[in-house]
Amino acid sequence: MDVAAMSIALSNHQVKSESSLAVMSNVKGLAEQQGQQLVDMLQQSTGTPASHPSLGNRLDVKI
Repeated sequence: MDVAAMSIALSNHQVKSESSLAVMSNVKGLAEQQGQQLVDMLQQSTGTPASHPSLGNRLDVKI
């Protein structure tokens, strides 16, 4: 393999690696944002009463 072909191959590999890292960074940022939104939503819902008054008061068990 000559030097020019090897240089092109390495350059292509570097571009693929950088684009992969950029995509992963975007995915990580989105996951963090969604996680924070979930935490905020759960914190807001802890102070409100349940939608059904007897929800969670009974446990049905069959033997």
